[in-house]
Amino acid sequence: MIKIYCYAKCSTCKKALKWLDEKGIEYESVDIKENHPSAEQLTEYYKKSGLPLKRFFNTSGQLYRQMELAKKIPNMSEEEQIQLLATDGMLVKRPLLVTADKILLGFKEAEWEDALI
Repeated sequence: MIKIYCYAKCSTCKKALKWLDEKGIEYESVDIKENHPSAEQLTEYYKKSGLPLKRFFNTSGQLYRQMELAKKIPNMSEEEQIQLLATDGMLVKRPLLVTADKILLGFKEAEWEDALI
């Protein structure tokens, strides 16, 4: 089963959910603000994704900017970054789509098409 972490007010998340619905793909939607991924889950997703850890941060989010994370993250260990991401779902790039063997961050239709269809 596909799990997708979304934020209800996020326009990109809405587009991703609409796309999944149009393609008839079943998924479990999780509110990333209320039920954000744990440090253990984030570690698993990071390792499975093959992506740089910095891609997991919502760099356009208010919280990211308020905390001035662009300056702080380069000096943090991976463990510290994962612990930070696990403190607040609004720090995590969304939508975050999780399948048995793939992790997708953000919504790029062509990338999702390749991965899911």
